Amino acid sequence: MAYPTGNLMAGKRGLVMGVANDKSIAWGIAQGLAAQGAELAFTYQGEALEKRMRPLAESIGSSLILECDVTNDEAMDAAFAALEKTWGKIDFLVHAIAFSDKNELQGSFTENTTRENFLRTMDISAFSWVAVAKRASKMMQSGGSMITLSYLGAERVIPSYNVMGVAKAALEACTRYIARDLGPQGIRVNAISAGPMRTLALAGIKGGRDLVGTGRNWSLLKEDTTMEGIAGCALWLLSDLGQSTTAEVVHVDAGFHVVGVPDGLEA
Repeated sequence: MAYPTGNLMAGKRGLVMGVANDKSIAWGIAQGLAAQGAELAFTYQGEALEKRMRPLAESIGSSLILECDVTNDEAMDAAFAALEKTWGKIDFLVHAIAFSDKNELQGSFTENTTRENFLRTMDISAFSWVAVAKRASKMMQSGGSMITLSYLGAERVIPSYNVMGVAKAALEACTRYIARDLGPQGIRVNAISAGPMRTLALAGIKGGRDLVGTGRNWSLLKEDTTMEGIAGCALWLLSDLGQSTTAEVVHVDAGFHVVGVPDGLEA
């Protein structure tokens, strides 16, 4: 896919967390930012993810690739210390980290959700946003912008999304509170609620592939959510174009989120 080139992000440096492969939304955002002149650093967790994302990072000229386990405070401290040693400051942050046991993302939320997976899902998918924002904000001495990725399952019941929907709801609430705390420092904090796309995350949800077709057919634009659209929204929020916008959850889903009953299914 092609992203428009320019200099909206020229002279800006930022960290992208959560690139899983070349189909991930985080990677689409990274490509859009790079095309506009941003200098990017990336984090990964584990050797398998490093092997997938290192060639991607290098393809857009990034050599600052750091290991970071967001469930471990010492590991996060080490990653941000290394980032600060190399760059000193950053201008923006992309948080695209979420995880849950896929065996619990099906059937009954009430019956299938275990305490262990509930806590782990919340830790990785919601608390990591708080922990990362805390550390990144200390490197934004001149203000900056942060975004995270949510989904409509935070607001409405989605089949098989279960505990991940609860975690995304917490993520969106965290976005508002982080924005409140960091606003006086000139740091804007927002979330993008993207429509269903054919990503690794969607593949982990039972029936997830069907959501893409439903999203297209029910949407106001009658089209799929595009990576370019999500990247464009991220570019707006992370660049100077996004001034005065904070604590928002911006939907990029071709208008799917406003539909109560689709055309043809009227009572």
